[in-house]
Amino acid sequence: MKTAGIIGGFGPQTTAKFYEEIFFACQKENSLVKPHILISSVPLPFHIESSAILKNEGVEEYIPYLITEARRLEKAGADFIVMPCNSLHIHIDPIRDSVCIPVLSIIQETASFLCQKAITRVGILSTAMTAQHRLYEKELGDHGILYHTPDKNQQNILNEIVFRLVNGRNEQKDRDALIDIMFTFDDVECVLLACTDLQLLDLTLPGMPIFDTMKILADSTVREILD
Repeated sequence: MKTAGIIGGFGPQTTAKFYEEIFFACQKENSLVKPHILISSVPLPFHIESSAILKNEGVEEYIPYLITEARRLEKAGADFIVMPCNSLHIHIDPIRDSVCIPVLSIIQETASFLCQKAITRVGILSTAMTAQHRLYEKELGDHGILYHTPDKNQQNILNEIVFRLVNGRNEQKDRDALIDIMFTFDDVECVLLACTDLQLLDLTLPGMPIFDTMKILADSTVREILD
């Protein structure tokens, strides 16, 4: 059984939920075995996080923090690394270059998941950072999957919701606002929560499947641990 290394802390509730998903999924596969999981919570300054989420600025300032934690996990004995944050996958290449162990991509794992489900049209809810760098648009396009994204005003609303969630604020008005945005997605088969913090809102939409990228990455992590 492999040791998983998690680069976490963006935000802490999601990191904790991600750990639980992995742990209990492994227990479901084999109740006699507990997975070996290492978590490195990044001590990211508040001003860097707020600028990135709300203004989509200063994203390059994350890089040294991510590389430091990736190397820390490798040195501690991780066999592979995962990062339950979609936005920070804009830096996955320098992270991969900094270590000698595999780094799974939440973007690639999600695209593979949608292909297995034979999904061809998807609505995407993500941060401005993820959207501007077209992380999902590129990957989904390569798989022939069409997508719908929020307009500029909706994206600003979404950024503010994510910022509140990262800082521990889970509000009903935010849940309602996201559902309103999802209702504007035309001709899609499902909605993709392409920000792992959005799962904290427990979103449901009658007749519309909602896929959580955090859960998708957790399932991929379990398969890698047990491989």
